[in-house]
This record gives sequence, C-alpha cells and structure tokens, in this order.
Amino acid sequence: MRSLFLLLTMTIALASNAQEVSGLAKDAQGTPLNGATITLFKAKDTSVVKLSITKEGNYSFTDVKEGEYRVGASYVGYNSQLSTPFTVAGTAVKAPELLLTKAAADMKGIVVTAKKPIIEVKADKTILNVEGTINATGSTALELLRKSPGVTVDKDDNLSLSGKNGVQVYIDGRPSPLSGQDLANYLKSMNSAEIDAIELITNPSAKYEAAGNAGIINIRLKKNKSFGTNGSVNAGLNIGHYPKYNGGISLNHRNKNVNLFGNYSYNEGKNYNTLNIHRTVADSIFQTLGTIMFNNKSHNFKAGADYFIDKKNTVGVMVNGSFSDPAITNYGRTTISDQATNTVNRILVADNKSSMKRDNLNYNLNYSFTDPKGQSLTVNADYGNYNLHNDQYQPNYYYDASGQNKISNVIYQMIAPSNIDISSLKADWEQNFAKGKLGFGGKTAFVKTDNDFQRYNVYTSGNELDKDRSNRFTYKENINAGYLNYNRPFKGFMIQAGLRVENTVTKGVSNGQKKGDNGYVGYDSTFDRNYTDLFPSAAITFNKNPMSQLNLTYSRRIDRPAYQDLNPFEFKLDEYTFMRGNINLRPQYTNSFGITHTYKYRLNTSLNYSHVKNMFVQLPDTTEKTKSFLSKRNLATQDVVSFNISYPFQYKSYSVFGNMSANYSHYVADFGTGRKVDLDAFGYTFYAQNSLKFAKTWTAELSGFYNAPTIYQGSFKANALWSVDAGLQKQLLNNKINIKASVSDLFNSLKFKGVTEFAGQKSEFSSKWESQQFKLSLTYRFGNNGVKAARQRNTGAEEETKRVSNGGGGIGIGN
Repeated sequence: MRSLFLLLTMTIALASNAQEVSGLAKDAQGTPLNGATITLFKAKDTSVVKLSITKEGNYSFTDVKEGEYRVGASYVGYNSQLSTPFTVAGTAVKAPELLLTKAAADMKGIVVTAKKPIIEVKADKTILNVEGTINATGSTALELLRKSPGVTVDKDDNLSLSGKNGVQVYIDGRPSPLSGQDLANYLKSMNSAEIDAIELITNPSAKYEAAGNAGIINIRLKKNKSFGTNGSVNAGLNIGHYPKYNGGISLNHRNKNVNLFGNYSYNEGKNYNTLNIHRTVADSIFQTLGTIMFNNKSHNFKAGADYFIDKKNTVGVMVNGSFSDPAITNYGRTTISDQATNTVNRILVADNKSSMKRDNLNYNLNYSFTDPKGQSLTVNADYGNYNLHNDQYQPNYYYDASGQNKISNVIYQMIAPSNIDISSLKADWEQNFAKGKLGFGGKTAFVKTDNDFQRYNVYTSGNELDKDRSNRFTYKENINAGYLNYNRPFKGFMIQAGLRVENTVTKGVSNGQKKGDNGYVGYDSTFDRNYTDLFPSAAITFNKNPMSQLNLTYSRRIDRPAYQDLNPFEFKLDEYTFMRGNINLRPQYTNSFGITHTYKYRLNTSLNYSHVKNMFVQLPDTTEKTKSFLSKRNLATQDVVSFNISYPFQYKSYSVFGNMSANYSHYVADFGTGRKVDLDAFGYTFYAQNSLKFAKTWTAELSGFYNAPTIYQGSFKANALWSVDAGLQKQLLNNKINIKASVSDLFNSLKFKGVTEFAGQKSEFSSKWESQQFKLSLTYRFGNNGVKAARQRNTGAEEETKRVSNGGGGIGIGN
C-alpha cells in the first residue's frame, strides 16, 4: 500500500508540465452560449480528458498535455458539435470555434462515445463507475462497498462512511427497504453486473430524507438508454473455497413515445467464513471456534414502462423485487474453563441451522412535468411488501473436559415470520425564483410490521412452545414531511439553504406470556411516541476562480431505530451468545459541518466535523452471570472529525485515482458503576485504483486499500484491514463482447480482528471470510447502440423502508 501511495504522489508531480486550451461556443446567429457543456477529447479515440462549462461563450482547460485533441459542445435544444482535430505543443492553444444550430424535432445528432472515469469526485459526492471497473468483476455489492473510498464494513457487515455509522443505503435513488443483516444479505445477493455506479453523497440537501447521519450511499442499477431494441446478457464464475455462479439479461425497447425496460439476474453460491471468540466473564473463560456456511440462491428483477405524453408530461410505472432462500449453517465448539485455575470443565457443541426466506415486491407509479420556464413537478406513489421468514434449529450438547462423554443437552427451535407493508406518496416541485431555484415538496408514509417470534423446546416426545421466551411484536409508523429548498448563484459564489420538517407517530406492541403464581398470564409492552423535528441544511460555494473552489456545508439529520431493534426478541448463536432487541431505543441526531476545496476540478480536500447525540451502539452485556448478549443502546455522544484528500490523474493510456481519509472519534457514555464508555480513536484509510490500456483492446487494473486500526459501533477496537485486487479486460467484436478476469484479495489478507470490554466482560473476535477469489465474467451487448438518454427518476418510498431488518446486523456473519 505504501508503494501505491508513493505512485500517487509521483503522478501528481507529473501534472505540472501542461498547457492551456481555450475557445468560444456560439449559436447560429453568433450569440455566445452561456452554460453550454464543453468536453475535451483525445483525437485518437475520443476518450474524455476534461469537462468545462461556458461563461458568456468562453471556456478554458488548463494542464493539458501535448498531443492531438478535439473539443465538443452540447446545449439543451441544440445539435451537439465536434471540432476538427488540433494540436497542443508547447504553447497556449485556441481551439476551433464551436457553432451550434438548433435541433429539429426528429433530428439525429452527432453521437460521441466517451468513456466514464472510474471515479468522479464532486463537491457533494464521489461516484464510483462500476461498469468500467475490471476489479468489480463478479463482486457482490457489499464487496464493492468494502473497497469504495471512505467506506468501511465491520465484522457484522455494518456500514460506516468517513468514520461515522448511520449510513443510508439507496437503490436507484430511493432508500433500501432493509437494514442490518437483511441489508447485508441483499447486498451479497446483488452482483456487480447489475450495477452501473455507486454514489457516496456526503451532504444531502433538504429535498432528501433527514435520515442517515453519515450521508447516503446510492447504488444505481443499470438501465438501457438507447433508441430501438437492444440489450445484453452476462454470465460469471467465481472460484474461492466454493464455486459461485451468476448470470443475467437486460432488454430495452424505446421509441419516440414509449420506453419499455426490464432486467433479471440470478446468483447462486456458498460462502465460507470463520468466527473465533475468546470471552472472559465473571469466573469463566469461553473459547469459541466457529465455521459459518452461507448458502444463497437469489432472483432479482426490475421492469417498467415510461410513456411520453408530450414534451412536458411523462407517466411511468415500475415494479422490482427479489426472491431468495438463504441458509446459514454454523458449526460451533466452545471450550468453557475456570478462570482461576485455567482448567477446562466442559465443552459445548452447538451446530445450528437457519433456513430463511427473503421475498419482496415493490410497485411505483410516477408522473413528471417539465417546461422551458424551469418549472418541474415529480409525483411518486409507492407500495412495498416484504415477507421475511427465519427458522433456526439450535442444539446445545455439553460434554465433559475430554469431549467424549455427553453430560446434558438443551435443544430449541425458533420460528420467526415477519411481514412488512410500506406505502408512501411524495411530490416535489421546482421553479425559477428570485434569480435562483426554489424547490418545495412533501411526503407521507405508512409502515406496518408484524413479527411473530416463536421459541420451542425440543424434546424426544415433540416440541413445546416456550411461552417465557416467545412474543409477537407489531409496529405502526406514520411519517409526514415537508421541505423548502432554495439555491442561487451570485457573482463569485452560490448559496443553497433548506429546511425540512418531519413529524413521526409510532406505536409498538410486544405481546407475550409470563409465568405467575396462577400459571401463565399475558403481558403487553406498549410504547407510543409522537415527535416533530426540524432539519436545516445550508451550503455556500465560492467559485469566482473555477480552478479553485471552496464549499462550506451544514446539515442536521436523524436516524430512527430499525424495526427489529425495538423488538425484545432473542437471536441465538449458541446458548451463551445471542442478540436482544431494546424497546427503549430512541432516535439519534447528528449536526455536521464541512469544508471542501476543489483545485483544478481534480484535487479535492475536505474537512468535516459531526456531533452525534444518543448514538446507536451495539454493546455486549451479561445475563444469568455468564451468558453474553448484544443489544443496541443509545450512547450519550459521539464526536467525529474527518479529513479526506483525493486526486485523479491520467497520462496517455494510464490513469490512477488516489484517496486518503483520516478521522478522529470520541465516544462517551455512563450506564452506571462498571458500565462506562470513554473511548477515542484515530483512523485512516488509503485507497488507490490504477488502470492501464494497451494493445487497443486490453486493459489492466490494480487496486488496493488499507484501513488503519479504529473503533466500530462505539465499543469494538478493531485491527487494520487491507487488500489488493488485480484484473484484466479484453474487448471483442467491436466492443460488443467484454471478457473480464480478476483476483480479489490477492494476498488473502482481508480479515477482522477486534476486542471489546464492557460490563465486566472482555471479548476478542477474529473473523475471516472468503475474500480471495478468481472471478471470470463475459458480457455480450446486442441491438441498437445509438445513445439517447432515458428518463431518470427517484421513487418515493423513503427513509422508513430502510429499517426492515433483524436490526443491527447478525453475530459475526461475514460475506
């Protein structure tokens, strides 16, 4: 990793020997065009070098290397234009003048094929263009996030961004309906062949949901954008501890009035993980050695239609879903010793099995209106149903110190069906106002969940319901929100300010039975909450000198508990290790401040500070003296300071992107005597992506990252993580066939190690997953390749759908 960072430093130094290219773009009457997009291309292969925007017709590019170039211009309502080639050689160059003519109604404009950069860095977000990345071949979405700049994934697959938890995951512009282990399982079932790009949005405006203190990760799925009928098929093979398979098809038909689209993918494979836990509590030592098998078969699909009523009005319908039946088998062996003598007194063998069902269907009906005056209206109506089922068989066999003689056994089975219904209606309006843009809108959403947790004691005579440990948890939630957002450019700077208000009404009921003097009696743990919050956001960008821009931001955000984190049910790893919900869990709030500097559109530097109140943490605790459980709590505060610097560089057919981020975190809480948290941590991450194109149709990539030791979830002190990937790509049949081969985690170094101390117990974790794999994929594209942008839209099922989960992640299930 040190050599990768040194390479980044050297390439920055090479960028100084360059020239300036300037020019002018006008319409047919000779009037300079303001706000036209100008692209600088290499004359040889029309690959994109730089982008710029005209100001009163003028534009310029700096740091242009010697060579042959062209410039192209595009402007709404006009035909795109591409200049004749010109040479840059030692002096400033005036590019050929660009003259744009108005487009006819059925005009077919000039088509320019431009390759996207692997990573784009903007003031508010970083974009990882997955489609062109060889080392993304055969990866799951979770693996891609693990490698993304500034993103970390802990041992339980919980995500954090720039050192902060509470990341909001979006799919195609709307929040994922899952969180915790359910979200992790879904991301594992999603193959890179389905993904177009990953957006890391660090400062969402008031238009976005207020949820997600660390920002938003938006996963954009592929959608064909061409006129005519076209599509692609793909197939892939991954070879690790076990082989894995994936395949899919995408079809699109588009004409002047209708766009029909659909895709389907299938993934199948086993994943092999190990989990070791060394735990000291009270007078006992527990040493657990576990092997976890995750077997998954998943079907994912998306289909929809857009009808263009006229130039201003469009209606659309879309349905998407996923169906999977994952199964987890855990082979666990725990040696239990006396702490004083360090002698083994018994051995627990707990080989449990979990059969799961994860089915969901989402429906969207949408309408959009735009006119030349800058007015636009978007309306989305959404409904989603999620059918989740978990059947866990948990045997616990106790043997003496020799491991040969069985002393006793406790066997139980847990059946937990869950059903979630989510519906929402959302509208957004935008118009020109006071020399700027005014946007406002509102949303209402309703959520109903029903979770029936049944635990049975298993005897030779049959199963018996354990009434003390079974319960039914129902939850209702209604969120009503409205927002106002305004942005306006001034001479030398631009401002954006917004205010969002959200009212939340919730009711949770946990029904069960407890044994009393006269037998079992029912109980009802009910909570009702009604709260209203204001969420301001603001940004100011100083852009008088486009080559050196400064951006200041502020926002307040909220994270509500996952539905299952509120449910006081138990999820077992064995009889001594389990998870438990917490009905007293409250929302957490974050105030964030940031400053970002962009130099010559490439070198990005940012400094951010966040203060989190009532932060969610996953704390270990004890019950019945030696039994350990994990539960979500509200930590008192978290303070995070983070720094990030990134730079993309290209020289001829070689390109490199480098990113370095560092953060300092301080966690403070007091739960009483012997139950205090006061931890601080400094962490940093290096990431580099190198790409080399050779022999016209070949491309090679080398990428890697290093995460320094840090703290996860407010209590886990974790060791460093690092990995290096390498890959090759070959294009055939005029780029219609794409073959990619890669090796992930080249040195098999990716593993999690950490330790936590709380409530009188110390636990050390070590987890290793099947990260080293050889991956091979083939994609074939067919049909019309003429580029015509399809309508892009975000749907309206928002933040509340994110929290469908087992809550907070499972116990040590890697990817």
